[in-house]
Amino acid sequence: MERKRIYLASPTMHEWEKKYVQEAFDTNWIAPVGPHVNAFEKEVAAYTKAGYAAALSAGTAAIHLAVKLLGIGEGDIVFCAALTFAASCNPVCYEKATPVFIDSEPDTWNMSPEALERAFEKYPHPKAVICVHLYGTPAKLDEIMDICRKHRVPVIEDAAESLSATYKGRQTGTFGDFGIYSFNGNKIITTSGGGMLVSEDQKAIDRARFLATQANDPSEKYYLHYDIGYNYRMSNVDAGIGRGQMKSLDLHRSLKQNIYHTYQEALRDIPEIAMNPMNPDGEANNWLSCITIAPESGVTPVQVMRALEAENIESRHIWNPMQLQPLYKDCEFFSHKEKGSISEDIFSRGLCLPSDIKNTPEDMELIISVIRKVFGK
Repeated sequence: MERKRIYLASPTMHEWEKKYVQEAFDTNWIAPVGPHVNAFEKEVAAYTKAGYAAALSAGTAAIHLAVKLLGIGEGDIVFCAALTFAASCNPVCYEKATPVFIDSEPDTWNMSPEALERAFEKYPHPKAVICVHLYGTPAKLDEIMDICRKHRVPVIEDAAESLSATYKGRQTGTFGDFGIYSFNGNKIITTSGGGMLVSEDQKAIDRARFLATQANDPSEKYYLHYDIGYNYRMSNVDAGIGRGQMKSLDLHRSLKQNIYHTYQEALRDIPEIAMNPMNPDGEANNWLSCITIAPESGVTPVQVMRALEAENIESRHIWNPMQLQPLYKDCEFFSHKEKGSISEDIFSRGLCLPSDIKNTPEDMELIISVIRKVFGK
């Protein structure tokens, strides 16, 4: 018999999701409007203390609307985190603007304030900065926000992976002019797909909802359009799932944190392995637990991944940095230090470990034993 599959991160449903989805069906509210959408927005805004929220079809849609709302267009420069998923920066290109990539720093793996400062020296007037909280770990927000305020440049906070993580007691996603969250199937909570745009600017969020519903002028009794709009609104069914998931968000974060600490303790005696670092000024949600492997170990991430896959255990490479992507090969990149690249080093030596909150103690024991065996332990 084939061993059961142990996933990197998969959805975890509870009872409330069924209740809200059934309610959507019973009331025939299954379109991308409805009471669950409105309630989900209010609940996320209340939990994060973000001010206002717009429920959308994806986190990528949220970034795109933030880009639109900031007036970013052809020829504009936008500073973007290098170590991330492509969805963090692709929307910049939707509007024919130019991404410039900023390296990671080693303390949190997030955007380097030092590299950001150097980018401002060459480009003193970018249109925006998009920072990311990688794998649920808060970035060095004080430094990043101070730099951006000094240059009077708006910030889009990509908190797709970090919902419920905090920096100095404040939710990630609430420091910038706009914040975005993702509810993709592998995130800490899910709506199967979906995202949220948040801001303290109510007019901006109202505008986002308008653009997300094809920019149809609601004051007219017939279809009238003055702007290009998008089909970006979240459905009432998906929002019902999200409302149910919100009730378990803190539980999910606690379970994710426990997974991280379990790996940390179990691998502590292998000096060639280092866990992804935490920001001492914040609390991560530990969406994914990751490791880097010292080159002198003679072990590569691919070897570990193959050993895990042989036991039907899913793992994943660290994000391939944007400056290495063929799509972005002509874009500028500012490194953390004068020589080398922190993001490329993390990518070359790292991997994401199974971080599914449904992992049993036996699952964790198996995963850890496989890793230890690769290192001869």
